[in-house]
Amino acid sequence: MSEQAEWHRQVAGAFGERVHGTTDWDAPSPVDGWRARDVVDHLTSWFPAFLASGTGIELPPVGGVDPVADWAAHADAVQKLLDDPASADVVLRNPYIGEMALPDAINNIYTSDVFMHTWDLARATAQDERLDPQTCADLLAEMAPIEELMRSSGQYGPRVPVPDDADVQTRLLGFIGRDPLRGRK
Repeated sequence: MSEQAEWHRQVAGAFGERVHGTTDWDAPSPVDGWRARDVVDHLTSWFPAFLASGTGIELPPVGGVDPVADWAAHADAVQKLLDDPASADVVLRNPYIGEMALPDAINNIYTSDVFMHTWDLARATAQDERLDPQTCADLLAEMAPIEELMRSSGQYGPRVPVPDDADVQTRLLGFIGRDPLRGRK
């Protein structure tokens, strides 16, 4: 099993725990204008289009009605793709990121997104918000040098100031435009 497949399994599993723990899909999310259901919808809708345009691989569509069923079907499809040894030979081509081996593209772009949105769903639904500190540190170290590029993509809000002595999760969340100190439940 590849490192990318194992990391996706862990991250998707942690997100899935929050999905299964959600009792109010209309709860507001820390992402402006999003509800809890929108966090799941975001992850199950942008990635299939990104994958298809960059590789020609099409994931089975999800229904868009039941966030729990949608997440389970989507996460399973991505996991099957990563578990398939043939995926290591697939190259994703994208005008913004160039060419990248499919497992690396999934790892660096998609699984990282799932990891960060785990906090959004947890905060929206008053569940466990803790993220792995080492992963937070690794992501922050990878993203900081490309901050301008990230912000110009429109996918990240302005940096939210946090205390200088904040823990690494708080620093990561502030970096990606979340206010981790506001609205704690």
